[in-house]
Amino acid sequence: MMKVTINKDDCIGCGICVTQCPDGYELNEEMKAVVKNPNAPGVKEAAEACPVNAILTEGESEPMAPVTKEEACEAKPSICDYSGVMIFAEQRGGELKKVSLELLGRGRGLADDLGVPLYAALLGHNVEGLAAAIIAGGADKVYLIDDPLLEKYNTSCYAKAMCNLINFEKPEIVLYGATHIGRDLAPRIAKRLNTGLTADCTELSIEAETKMLLQTRPAFGGNIMATIMCPDNRPQMSTVRPGIMKLLEPDASRKGEVVKFEVKLSDADVMTRIIEIIKERKQVANLEDAKIIVSGGRGVGSADGFKIIKALADVLNAEVGGSRVAVEKGWISKDHQVGQTGKSVRPNLYIACGISGSIQHRAGMQNSGCIVAINKDPSAQIFTVADIGLVGDLFDVIPALIEELKAAGIGA
Repeated sequence: MMKVTINKDDCIGCGICVTQCPDGYELNEEMKAVVKNPNAPGVKEAAEACPVNAILTEGESEPMAPVTKEEACEAKPSICDYSGVMIFAEQRGGELKKVSLELLGRGRGLADDLGVPLYAALLGHNVEGLAAAIIAGGADKVYLIDDPLLEKYNTSCYAKAMCNLINFEKPEIVLYGATHIGRDLAPRIAKRLNTGLTADCTELSIEAETKMLLQTRPAFGGNIMATIMCPDNRPQMSTVRPGIMKLLEPDASRKGEVVKFEVKLSDADVMTRIIEIIKERKQVANLEDAKIIVSGGRGVGSADGFKIIKALADVLNAEVGGSRVAVEKGWISKDHQVGQTGKSVRPNLYIACGISGSIQHRAGMQNSGCIVAINKDPSAQIFTVADIGLVGDLFDVIPALIEELKAAGIGA
């Protein structure tokens, strides 16, 4: 049995041992290396890579002379070694998810602000055909990792492939969609790379002075907006809410490079195996892709009150949304909620009915193309973001609006 000891006084918490052998080492709360599994493959090699010689394996009687912290930091990958923006191009069943195109749009803006390339990581099996759409969406280079073990998402294989690619390319920013896959994958990669992760971001920008990523997300139940930075570690990583970032118009004339990136995967890398996927039939509001949304809030008054919201939505062939209050009162289900603690949307037309317009709700819909607000309170905050404001009781306004629409041949 391999015997591994770590001199905590000498350890500087650089994380090189964790990066080289994540199954054998980890960093504790004091940012000191500790041994997870002394028999994991690569434990000895990772010990030999320690820049301050703080790790001893059985057979080494005396430690080598330690180097200074300054010398160790020179051996550790520097923040300056990282450049470029990378997005995780999520696909399922060979279909590129819309959030990936949204990430390309925002990633293109961040890359242009920094003057660096935009990369995309495309993982799967027989998905090379998606690369053209990714390049048209803004990517300069698509890294294609193709393997039968990546055909269906599994955490361990995807995490290993992404870590290998990130360690190779060293992007300074990596973005993931805040989907079921992104929320599962991103934190595991952050742990292995010993870097930070800001989840569920609603805004991303570059600070002019430091060129660091400003990651904005709701905090404390959506009552405040927190802007988070990652000054000491790279890459800077974020998951981004679907529907919040603006899509770029695809440009089929854009030129980009597709690079096949090899990652050695085997059955030993598969920790869980998918036997069967059963899709449940369920009617879920597709707010992120909706062109028109009609939403109701406290002013609707009850679950029965939402019938008039649904009637207007039917005329306009729209989706029905709701405020947090409406969801908490049980008038409408959670999958219809719009706002910081619900879904962020960007339809062509958003009609807010009986919604006061709290900052949490406005943050989830204020980027809509045209906003129409119906509220009997002329001082309601929703009017501050509305393009058209109708002051009146929604139970009087909406029936009149439906009649006018039908008279114009809409929904008749």
